Amino acid sequence: MKGKRNTRQRRLVLDAVHSLTNHPSADEIYVYLRKLDSRISRGTVYRNLNILAEDGEINHIKVPTADRYDFRTDRHYHMICSQCGKVYDAPVEYIEANDRAAEVGTGFKIECHNTVFEGVCSDCQKKS
Repeated sequence: MKGKRNTRQRRLVLDAVHSLTNHPSADEIYVYLRKLDSRISRGTVYRNLNILAEDGEINHIKVPTADRYDFRTDRHYHMICSQCGKVYDAPVEYIEANDRAAEVGTGFKIECHNTVFEGVCSDCQKKS
């Protein structure tokens, strides 16, 4: 049960993901937590993010710029701005039928799929 140590630190990391509602990167979480606890290490943050994601307590989002973390654990899509790199929840419904369609004839047992829409956010459009 090595992965279940450091419960105080894990709680700090989980609280940070819930506080930083902007789909933060591991580095952003680390910087945020260093202000609260100067003794927390980068390795502790990364390790606990991985454990929390594996346990289903947070969502690990793989995007081109840097992996991000989300407190929402329901199945949903994301959007990333190609100019500023911000990640947003996409306001479209998750389509489970796509999971079943991918299973047909492949031999895969699909658990879920991830979709990230890429484009330019409204803030960046206003700047242009």
